[in-house]
Amino acid sequence: MSINVYFIRHGIAADAENYPTDSERPLTEIGDRKTNKVAQQLKQLGLHFNLILTSPLVRAHQTAKILQENKLSSKVEEFLPLAPDGEINIWLKWLKTWQLQEHRELALVGHQPDLANWAEILIWGEARQVLILKKAGVIGISLPEVASPVGNSQMFWLTPPKFLLN
Repeated sequence: MSINVYFIRHGIAADAENYPTDSERPLTEIGDRKTNKVAQQLKQLGLHFNLILTSPLVRAHQTAKILQENKLSSKVEEFLPLAPDGEINIWLKWLKTWQLQEHRELALVGHQPDLANWAEILIWGEARQVLILKKAGVIGISLPEVASPVGNSQMFWLTPPKFLLN
């Protein structure tokens, strides 16, 4: 049985010029509303995550909380490598310990281009800058059980939010 990882980009955030640092930018009202609709659709599709790991930035943390409030997971944990320019290798080391448990569904909430780059590394073994993850969009990747996930994983889902907002 494989492990499914869902890369979820944060919702629409406030403009950077209105905040002292990028890390403080929250979701806008529209971003909050659209992210809630996406979360509701994901729930209707039967998704449930054993754990949601989130970037420590406000907008990602808010997105993760919306997923939790929509009962997609009971557990949300902050994970520093999901901040912009975070290292996938730190996450891969963490993943080895997490895989030892009975968990099969994991959500990572973070930022573009990092999440799309991580997905590309898992699929092709390198970041090709081809995948684009829209705000509140989802990429689903199935990780192999025995081999290294780098270059050996398979994408099964790439959905921009507009397809989840109906």
